[in-house]
Amino acid sequence: MTQNRPEASEYAPYYEKYVALVPDGEIVETLETQLRETKLLLARLSEKEAEFRYAEGEWSIKEVLGHITDTERIFAYRLLRIARRDQTPLAGFEHDDYVKAGNFSARPLAELLEEFTAVRRATIALVQPLDEEAWLRRGVANQKEISVRALTFILAGHERHHCLVLQERYFPALLRT
Repeated sequence: MTQNRPEASEYAPYYEKYVALVPDGEIVETLETQLRETKLLLARLSEKEAEFRYAEGEWSIKEVLGHITDTERIFAYRLLRIARRDQTPLAGFEHDDYVKAGNFSARPLAELLEEFTAVRRATIALVQPLDEEAWLRRGVANQKEISVRALTFILAGHERHHCLVLQERYFPALLRT
């Protein structure tokens, strides 16, 4: 089955840390579960708490959520292009620049959560109907070959990575304030 975990040859070694965080099972179910869990994790925060940074120079919780959303949008765009047989090499992006330009602090947390929800639902709608051939298609993004299947796992693992960082670094420090 093509929704199984991608092989190491389907993505650059850098992304292994994200792929490894994705649990076994149907990737679409994982994406849906993550959407529910992330909303539950963050919706309880106040606006002040959502501005929290666990250390100087680190992103705020709102900025982390904005980063997750922007990155998913970019990876889903790559996935779309490759799934549709577009062989144009796709550029990389500098995530810190996106966060700086995102102005996430000026927006309410509820609005950022709505945007994440919309982007994740769009990702699910994009990947759910893919056939086996599309899952295995490969293209070039950020000067590295990558498959549609790998991109899906990477975006799920990227979201999981940042939610773990929130739980392990942000929330314990927030409780101490």
